[in-house]
Amino acid sequence: MRRVVITGLGTISPVGNTINEFWNNIVNGKSGAGPITKFDASKYKTRFACEVKNFHPEIYFEKKEQKKYDLFTYYAVAASDEAIKDSGLNFGTMSLEERAAVGVIWSSGNGGIGTFEDQVREYYAGDGTPRFSPYFIPRMIVDIAAGVISIRHRLHGPNYCPVSACASSNTAVINAFDTIRMGKADIVIAGGSEAAITAASAGGFSAAQTLSKRNDEPEKASRPFDKDRDGFVIGEGGGALIMEELEHAKKRGAKIYAEVVGGGMAADAYHLTGTAPDGIGAELGIKAALKDAGIEASAIDYINAHATSTPVGDTKELAGIHKVFGNSRVAISSTKSMTGHLLGAAGAVESIVCVLAVKHDIIPATINVDAIDEEIPAELNIVYGKSLNSKVNYALNNSFGFGGHTATSIFKKYTE
Repeated sequence: MRRVVITGLGTISPVGNTINEFWNNIVNGKSGAGPITKFDASKYKTRFACEVKNFHPEIYFEKKEQKKYDLFTYYAVAASDEAIKDSGLNFGTMSLEERAAVGVIWSSGNGGIGTFEDQVREYYAGDGTPRFSPYFIPRMIVDIAAGVISIRHRLHGPNYCPVSACASSNTAVINAFDTIRMGKADIVIAGGSEAAITAASAGGFSAAQTLSKRNDEPEKASRPFDKDRDGFVIGEGGGALIMEELEHAKKRGAKIYAEVVGGGMAADAYHLTGTAPDGIGAELGIKAALKDAGIEASAIDYINAHATSTPVGDTKELAGIHKVFGNSRVAISSTKSMTGHLLGAAGAVESIVCVLAVKHDIIPATINVDAIDEEIPAELNIVYGKSLNSKVNYALNNSFGFGGHTATSIFKKYTE
């Protein structure tokens, strides 16, 4: 098996539209939550979200091109463009054979849900005559962002979109890792994007009783592990990682952020939207990732938990973690307390957090924790309040999705 490293990062997020801005705000515990501006939420039980701010699609697309894409594709292109630039790669100078070894594995849980809503709304507001945009279908389908990235850079390697709800982009990272180490590509642009702060999406999550209703204090609403948490805060954005075969990266003198060493996937096999009470999915996914990496649980220094701030989900994930790690005191935090829950893009953005934690030896804190839920085992080391300066040789990223999907990736400090 070939070794796989991270050579470029990019993000569009509720707490920053560049990697530097994003990481600075994560380390300093800044919340990205605020009132919803993307639609009239005045009649909704939840009237806030973690929106992307100051995003300008004209930076990435000419005006005539913008109508072809949904917002989730805008975010995909923006994040991947930054990651490519950060990596130092120049696809324009590559031969066809070289570009055939560059893949794009890009996820979304909802795809162009905003486009879907707009087109259906316009249809039913009319006289029944079918007047749909010729771009309706390509704007909407979840795989299109992967295709657009490949077209933009003329990349002919493996190209697809794994979908596993909110585990989607962590699944993409694991798939990219497998693709490269098995010799099916030399480079993969991996990640995910989501733009699901829409009337129907927010209404659906609200009906499922999953969203926080802390309308008076939106910046304090996402509070994983806190005894008074009442639901997650929906977010949007995208995250991109340039994943590259080690020798290929070394040959071109690339900077290396970290190494990818393990990936594990499993299923709760329990409920449409709920988490198994014993945390079996988390337990099995983590064990699979550790086995894949060839390390013991004691090697992990930091866990970026999926922990969305729902009353049930957080404790059940920690039950699975406790089964694997016992009293090891591994540091655990949830950066969703700042970004909100980016749904299908969450796994990629949180993979970036893990990579930067390994690179800089900083463990981000969980913000908004006033008192730890009494159901959480006291042996678990929940990091809250302020970020920690601490050695991080291995970081583990958990992601879970409706349907019981689980995905766990492991990142290691790079050494020769």
